[in-house]
Amino acid sequence: MKKIFLFTCILATVLLFSGCKKMLVEQPHGVLTPDFYKSTQGLNAALTASYAGTRTIWGCEDYFSLTTPATDEFMRGNDGNSDMFLLAPSYQATDGKGNSLWNNCYTYINTCNAVIQFAPDVTGISDDLKKRMVAEAKFLRANYYFVLVQLWGDVTLNTKFNSTPSTSAKRDPMADVYNTIIQDLKDAIADLPLSPRTKGVDPGRATAVAAKHVLAKVFLTRAGGKAKQGTDYHDAYTMAMDVINNAGASGVSLLPDFASVFAEGNEGSNEVLWAVQHTSSLAYNGSPNQDNRTPDNMLVHLFVPQYEKVDGMQRDIADGRPYIRTIPTLWLIDTIFKERVNDTRYYKTFQTVWYCNNASSIPKWPNPLPAGAPAGAVAGGPKFKLGDTAIYLPQGPRTAAQIAAAPYTLIPSTQYNPRMGPALSKYVDTKRSDMNAPSIRPVIAYRLAETYLIAAEALMMDGRITDAVPYVNAVRERAAYPSGNKALMDITAADLTLNFILDERSRELAGENVRWLDLVRTGQLEVRIKQHTPDCRANFQSPKNLLRPIPQDQINAVSTGPAYGQNTGWL
Repeated sequence: MKKIFLFTCILATVLLFSGCKKMLVEQPHGVLTPDFYKSTQGLNAALTASYAGTRTIWGCEDYFSLTTPATDEFMRGNDGNSDMFLLAPSYQATDGKGNSLWNNCYTYINTCNAVIQFAPDVTGISDDLKKRMVAEAKFLRANYYFVLVQLWGDVTLNTKFNSTPSTSAKRDPMADVYNTIIQDLKDAIADLPLSPRTKGVDPGRATAVAAKHVLAKVFLTRAGGKAKQGTDYHDAYTMAMDVINNAGASGVSLLPDFASVFAEGNEGSNEVLWAVQHTSSLAYNGSPNQDNRTPDNMLVHLFVPQYEKVDGMQRDIADGRPYIRTIPTLWLIDTIFKERVNDTRYYKTFQTVWYCNNASSIPKWPNPLPAGAPAGAVAGGPKFKLGDTAIYLPQGPRTAAQIAAAPYTLIPSTQYNPRMGPALSKYVDTKRSDMNAPSIRPVIAYRLAETYLIAAEALMMDGRITDAVPYVNAVRERAAYPSGNKALMDITAADLTLNFILDERSRELAGENVRWLDLVRTGQLEVRIKQHTPDCRANFQSPKNLLRPIPQDQINAVSTGPAYGQNTGWL
């Protein structure tokens, strides 16, 4: 197992360019010595490896497991982790998903350090290019540390390249980690190209507009924790407004239709500030065998319920492979997404209808027919045919008579269960090689709609509630497209509270690997789990469950000097 300061594994990579439209793709190449990174080839390899590490976070089941279930939005599905997702006493520091994410972050932080440290000494590259490469590495290092500090609090800060083993390590204060992240992002902004729309910027490359968004998010997050500074909300707003006010110059904008944001092939749209790249080439995408392991894009599987066990259905590429890791909470479906006339986001976020694809298991009408059966129903005849609705998951309750009379399997929200509920549709990938393959879609990490919500929250928390309203309304008005009434989506200052902001973030960002982080930074995790998440509410402990356990492998690895401390409440 990789352990920080015990050894470092530096992955060399190559850039592939396909046709005239280039995309950043990465391929591990081997274990290299520090001297290699002092060459042009080595510097390029180190930077590209630094990008490769992002696939071990965005799209990976590890990060999903630590940010999405056990929140007010999603609870454990039938095949979800029964320890972690239920916050059970059996969830301990030996959990593999936390250990894997921790190790990957530190491995690629060290790779970023190689770029930052050795770039000034490399010859054969222009100073401007070296500055840009260092800026990219600082952007990536900031992201890795931001993941670590949000999940684990005080963590080890290492900004120098490590090439020799060490058996000692210490946890640095969260305040120091945040200061390093902030400085990295400020440095990156100065030397990165403006935006993903800038000519010559490959998809997936770091840009100034993405760094500004992350910096706004960092200030907002720090403001809610023990490292908070008095200007954090103001600074978060300032950075977010820099992105919004200069959107025209940088070529970014909210898309008119929420559905377009997650449409297949649209991961490089004007709304996307940064996306982690995947590709259809098996040699340059995820695990070597595409066998659904880190760093494959697994999000296509993780929200899929067990539709294949329902009459008239079988597993297919379009509907996905049912990993059944999570199902949405009833609160998310029936309260957060209650308004579905003017707000169109629910049906653009969740799949609630499945169409028959298995003629051999089409159910038959009973004899006698149930009361209320549709005209044309024949006792003993099929309820539907291939291509017809086989499953429908409506909002709210239905009577037993209504369920019996439906010409398909009708499952109202009051009967959602760990095997069957609405499927998040943001990550659907119909171009996979087979029905069990991982996704080849890029994963959207940051987008402009969140920038608007960051600006609104920062203004509200800074006491400028009236000023915050237009930024919430910009997101809500877009949600009315095409058939809703925009005016009815607008709110006033009287409506705007922290709870409203959190609810709006659910409507806009559900399933985008941010919810646990949002609830922790706003101090609302315990309250919301106990109100809305029945499967883990009894197990929640504070302050224990406000941070993840430091991986036991890391603690065991420190054999020299003071012991590596564990977070409060964890064994």
